[in-house]
Amino acid sequence: RLGRGDLSQRVQLRGEGEVAALAQAFNTMAADLEHDEQLRRNLIADVAHELRTPLSNIQGYLEAIRDRVMKPNAATIGSLNEEVALLSRLVNELQELSLAEAGELKLVYQAEDITKLVKQAATHWQPQVAAKDISLSLDLPDNLPLVNIDWQRVNQVLHNLLENAVAYTGRGGTITVAAAKQGDWIEVSVSDTGEGIPAGDLPNIFERFYRVDRSRARATGGSGLGLTIARRLVEAHGGKITVQSELGKGSRFSFTLSIAE
Repeated sequence: RLGRGDLSQRVQLRGEGEVAALAQAFNTMAADLEHDEQLRRNLIADVAHELRTPLSNIQGYLEAIRDRVMKPNAATIGSLNEEVALLSRLVNELQELSLAEAGELKLVYQAEDITKLVKQAATHWQPQVAAKDISLSLDLPDNLPLVNIDWQRVNQVLHNLLENAVAYTGRGGTITVAAAKQGDWIEVSVSDTGEGIPAGDLPNIFERFYRVDRSRARATGGSGLGLTIARRLVEAHGGKITVQSELGKGSRFSFTLSIAE
């Protein structure tokens, strides 16, 4: 039955010795296969869900233009372009996540200045935080050791965390990016005074397409993959990424990078 796709099948454990060990190994393999198949099905369902909304919006706009209910003016074309951009981002991030999960990401390691990277990221996000009247501050000690990283990938991690912080921090809030030496590692953190995350959602926050409030997915403009990709990229560097949060008070995402020898 297992060979025909029934992954719920298990062998009854009887007796002792090699036969029992073989049965246990078979059951473990079957459980792993069943788990992987469920993940595959969940991914397909999630991707279908994420694609449905932008595709439906594009179809709606085009049908309205075809039926002359709506004129193809600059605003309409701009809205269509936003939907296409969202689809393009989703496809690109799915491809990147697939490579990361398969361990096939190519990282180019060099000794880099994490202070410089953080400052550049903060400069990039200054227009977005200014638009929401958010205060963006940096806490960077002098003379931090260099880190052994792929600059582009770690910049992407920081970008994803800042994007998340900006999306969920209200007007007049504060975002702080900090870096500090912790033993043989440099810890980088992004803290905000935003909405915070319910305790029950914290264990799943780095899972792909997981959102605390799915109704806000369109408003924030994210693909639902940013935190998942951040985790995979940090892990590819041999580091760890964690989150601390309190509902109504904000969140703190932090990750570690190895110090260059």
